[in-house]
Amino acid sequence: MTGPAEAGSAGARTAVVIAARDEEVLIGATVRAAAGLPGADLVVVVDDGSRDRTAAVAGAAGARVLRHGANRGKGAAMETGAEGVRRVECAERGSGARHLLFLDADLGTSAARAAPLVEPVCSGAADMTIALLPATRQRLGGRGAVVSLAREGIRRATGWEPEQPLSGQRCLTRAAFEAARPLAAGFGAETGMTVDLLRAGLAVVEVEVPLEHRPTGTGPRAQLHRARQLADVARALAERELGPALVRRGRRLREDLRGAAVVAVRRAATRRGRAARRGR
Repeated sequence: MTGPAEAGSAGARTAVVIAARDEEVLIGATVRAAAGLPGADLVVVVDDGSRDRTAAVAGAAGARVLRHGANRGKGAAMETGAEGVRRVECAERGSGARHLLFLDADLGTSAARAAPLVEPVCSGAADMTIALLPATRQRLGGRGAVVSLAREGIRRATGWEPEQPLSGQRCLTRAAFEAARPLAAGFGAETGMTVDLLRAGLAVVEVEVPLEHRPTGTGPRAQLHRARQLADVARALAERELGPALVRRGRRLREDLRGAAVVAVRRAATRRGRAARRGR
């Protein structure tokens, strides 16, 4: 943990914010599980330009749903969700600001195990917690290109080296969230948030939490996702003036990932052609 935490706020309420796009299969279970967390009295789902029934399923599960007509990226969805929470609190008139617990939409029933993220924030031991997912730790082992770029960038900027810098499961006080605004665009939101809070002298701690979400995979779509993620992380670091060498490295990694995606697409097309010929 680094930096001074705010004064304790045991018993404070928590709002769960979930950014979602095309997650109709798991969003209902995620919302119901999150709603059962201790102190969580509000679940807000931001439908970020979904093409399926994500919004309808989330609403039926009990969430307040906010919608982006077109995909605006994770950072924008997180900001929209936090603003939605603030509006609810304004309508409540004097109820006080809730802590914000950000969860991914594909956690499903495992979202019910997110309470360890909230406890250090409520007690004042941390201004922001970041989840360490055991399965992710075992699978990646710190060798992912995007993870490595984010980790190195945070270390250069702040002196602290997180184990899972891209984790989207994190809880923070409202004051900490305001200190991180505006969030970095897209998938750079978490990396930028960590740098900004540490530079502001706030306390950030990683907490091992037994959450589970859908693996990204290795196919063409997954490779393109990683390329977009890497571009967003590199942009977030560049905006925080972390030097041209790191930015160049990010560009090279992005090009490598795009090249891998192209190769995967070609191989898939070749396999389909061979299968078609065998079927004649």
